Amino acid sequence: MDPNSPTFIFLNAFLINNFVLAMFLGLCPFLGVSGKIKTAGNMGMAVTFVMLVSSICAFGLNVLLTRFDLEFLKLISYIAVIASAVQLVEMTVKRFSPALFRALGIFLPLITTNCAILGLALFQTAREYTFVQSLAFALGAGAGFTLALLLMAGLREKLDLADVPSVARGAALSLMIAGLLSLAFMGFAGLGG
Repeated sequence: MDPNSPTFIFLNAFLINNFVLAMFLGLCPFLGVSGKIKTAGNMGMAVTFVMLVSSICAFGLNVLLTRFDLEFLKLISYIAVIASAVQLVEMTVKRFSPALFRALGIFLPLITTNCAILGLALFQTAREYTFVQSLAFALGAGAGFTLALLLMAGLREKLDLADVPSVARGAALSLMIAGLLSLAFMGFAGLGG
C-alpha cells in the first residue's frame, strides 16, 4: 500500500500510530473520561470534530503563513484555532445536552490544551500533507482516539463489577489497563511496512 495514500494515512493514525496508545498524546481525557462508555464515546466525537476543524484550519494557515514567510506564527495560530473550535463544541454541547455537558465536566474545555490536537496540526504540517491527506489524518486520529477511549471505558466498566484487590483499585488499575492496551496496539506496528 502506498504510504502517501489517504487510506494508509487513515489506517496509520487509527491503529498503527494511535495518538493515545502508541504516541501517548491526549492521556488526560483518556484517563479522566473513560469511566463510562457513553461519556467516552461523546468525548471521542467531540475530540474528532475538533481535530477535523483544527486540521482544516491548520492546513489553510500553513499555506497562508508559508506564502507570507510568517512560519514563526504557526504554533500560536494553531492554538487560537483549537481554542475557537473547542468553544464552538462547548457551547453546542451545553445548549443541546446539558447532562452531557455536566458529565464531561472540566475535560471538555481541556480539549483546548489536549496535546493530541496540537500534535495533529504540527504533524500534518511537518509531513507536508495535502488537503485530502490532512483530512484522512484527522479522521484517522480522531477515530483512533475514540477507539482508545471506548476500549478503556469498556474495560473499566467491566472491572467495576469484578473483585479487584484493594492495592490495585483506582488509578493503579487504570494505568495498568492503559499499559496493557498500549502493548496490544504495539502489535499493529508491523502493518506500517
